Amino acid sequence: MDDRGCGVRLEPLVNASAGRVLGVTLAALGLAFVLVGAVFVAYGQNPLEVYRIMLTGTLLDAKGWQEILRRSIPLLLIGVGLTLAFRAQFYNIGAEGQLLLGAVLAAGVALFVPLPAPLSLPAMALAGALGGVLWCGLAAWLRLRFSVNEILSTLMLNYVAQSLVIFLINGPWRGKDVRGYIYSDRFAEYQQIPVWAGSSVHWPTLLLGVLLALVLQFVLFRTTLGFRMRIVGENPGAARYLGIAQGRVLLLLALITGGMAGLAGVGEIAGIHHRLIEPSQLSSGYGFTAIIVAWLARGHPALVLLTAPLMGLVLAGGDLLKVSLNMPFRIVDIFSGVILFCLIGSELFLRYRVRWGR
Repeated sequence: MDDRGCGVRLEPLVNASAGRVLGVTLAALGLAFVLVGAVFVAYGQNPLEVYRIMLTGTLLDAKGWQEILRRSIPLLLIGVGLTLAFRAQFYNIGAEGQLLLGAVLAAGVALFVPLPAPLSLPAMALAGALGGVLWCGLAAWLRLRFSVNEILSTLMLNYVAQSLVIFLINGPWRGKDVRGYIYSDRFAEYQQIPVWAGSSVHWPTLLLGVLLALVLQFVLFRTTLGFRMRIVGENPGAARYLGIAQGRVLLLLALITGGMAGLAGVGEIAGIHHRLIEPSQLSSGYGFTAIIVAWLARGHPALVLLTAPLMGLVLAGGDLLKVSLNMPFRIVDIFSGVILFCLIGSELFLRYRVRWGR
């Protein structure tokens, strides 16, 4: 900037206050809704009317609330894990594939492992978590052993998991009575997660997600392990100086985030579909939407209890717009992408303070 005139300069912020974080996040969301409103105008719709339909059809309707909760369950489980990973700068973009692999291993136990009824569902949950752990742990190992960027590896592993599911339900795991749609045989009744009466909200998985969010919030901010996770992400140089084994911390984070994504896969097949089905019907992009959930939480697992239902509302509202206004469901992808774009752009105002003047 020339001292003879006026201009804009950026002053680094050591630590943004909670009020600033909240204000910047709300401003980013507001801008996202304005930009998406412009997309609605391009479709010939009144944005205010569209948002009215979304809100009244979900928040003011009992079935709408059930749909929000159903959508929030996988977002909650995956989002809590991603919040920890992002806090330590382990950018796991492969939760979609980890969810699918968790579903595959859980379905394998349900279909082919003869177990007593009381042990079958816990074994499915354990196998599903293990599937997510293996898929995310592979990306962590590639980073630690060969310095492979985890963004690329986790993203590519998503497509491998999708292809694996398609191969299984078209081949060796194809249901005996399949007609038209491709899927596996149906699970036994004792292999299905209980749901609230008259809904598809599998409440045990929901309670597990809430519990894990609170426990990991405590671990992150009240334990030595949590301090190590935070210092590895916030100041790697200080972590090396303190003798913290960064590789072990990153591997542990990969196991946690992958395991929770795998559990989300178990919830979808054992709580809703009761069989292994096509990837697009099984997940609906939960792994990618959960990235926004985690980013909105700003590094606090407990805040996912708020951000997951928010994105659940967006997904449920997208279904409503498809039926009510005959809009393409991909409008939800536009919604999610614009929100993420605005959140990433808002990071500038959390790291710097804008100053006007000489």
